[in-house]
Order: sequence, then C-alpha cells, then structure tokens
Amino acid sequence: MKFFIQSGAVLGLIGVGLGAFGAHALRTMLDASGRTATFETAVKYQFYHALALVLIGLLMHTFGTNPTIVKLLNWSGYSMLGGVLIFSGSLYVLCFTGITWLGAITPIGGLGMIAGWALLFWAFL
Repeated sequence: MKFFIQSGAVLGLIGVGLGAFGAHALRTMLDASGRTATFETAVKYQFYHALALVLIGLLMHTFGTNPTIVKLLNWSGYSMLGGVLIFSGSLYVLCFTGITWLGAITPIGGLGMIAGWALLFWAFL
C-alpha cells in the first residue's frame, strides 16, 4: 500500500519536473528532433499512472481486510509501475538519445499498463 502511494508520488514529482523542463529548457531540442509529441506522450502517461498508483495504494488500505482484492491490487500496481517505467522510460531515452530501436520495447510497457487497469477492474468484479 505505502509503496504504491510513494511510487505514485515520485512519478508525479518527476513528471512535473520533466514536463516543465521539456516545455522550457528542452523545447528547442525537442522541436529540432521532431520529438515534442513523443516527450509529451511520455509525460502524460507517467502522470496518469502516478495518480493510478496513489489510488491503488488507497484502495489497498480501504479493502485491506479482503486478501483477494489486495492481491489483485498488488498485481495491478506492479503492472502499472513496470509498464510506465518501460513505456515512458523508453520514450524519454528515445527523445534524449535518438536511439530508435527502443520504440520496439515501448509497447511492452503499454501492455503492462493495460494489464494493470485490467487487474484493477478484476479486483472489484
């Protein structure tokens, strides 16, 4: 529970910093490389999942007496966290380095995020 709230808070904190840095200090570099939209996508998905991780932590606290729900929420949180690290992380590396083969692993992160949302849904069936 605490881990997911902390993870969400850290992802949110980094997202604000990267978003501001991208909008100001990196704008010229991102525009020149044609990666502005890619960078914005990475930040956006990082934020969505930062909030989702905080929500998962709060739900784990609320439903802590139900081991089935807590187990599924735990899997959901780890899926989302891994997914956002792979998805947004690979897009950030692509934007900063131009290493294009990383685009091949980005969908793996997307699948992790999708799995996290599916597990969140499953927890409350």
